[in-house]
Amino acid sequence: MKILAIDYGDARTGLAVCDKSEFLASPAGVISEWNTEKLIEKLVDAVKEQRAELIVLGYPKNMDGSVGERAQKCEKLAEVLTEKTGLTVKLWDERRTTVAAHDILNVTDVRGKKRKQVVDAVAAVLILEGYMAYRKANPDKI
Repeated sequence: MKILAIDYGDARTGLAVCDKSEFLASPAGVISEWNTEKLIEKLVDAVKEQRAELIVLGYPKNMDGSVGERAQKCEKLAEVLTEKTGLTVKLWDERRTTVAAHDILNVTDVRGKKRKQVVDAVAAVLILEGYMAYRKANPDKI
């Protein structure tokens, strides 16, 4: 199944996609957009362009597992994306993915403007890889 992962941010939203066999997750770009309505339009276009069959949206719970303001924004975005695309949107716990993305970029020595341009896409890849691993390990719970 072709899955599109989204790392939703106020200024930049990272995208990642996997192949139909769910073997490989790859970055699919970063959308730089502050306006929520315009971002939604661009996300719907990305869903169509990637021919996604499922959307996984990073769900930034607080470290104690509670749902804060940012996670509530993601819940609302998930509802809108479901309505506009007709696809299922899975909220996926993304705690520490941005930190892990920065760690990966440190190891690969990506710095400055280049880092800002890719960190959200790398975080989206990590979200997607986590979800794909879960699907593989728990096929009965999908």
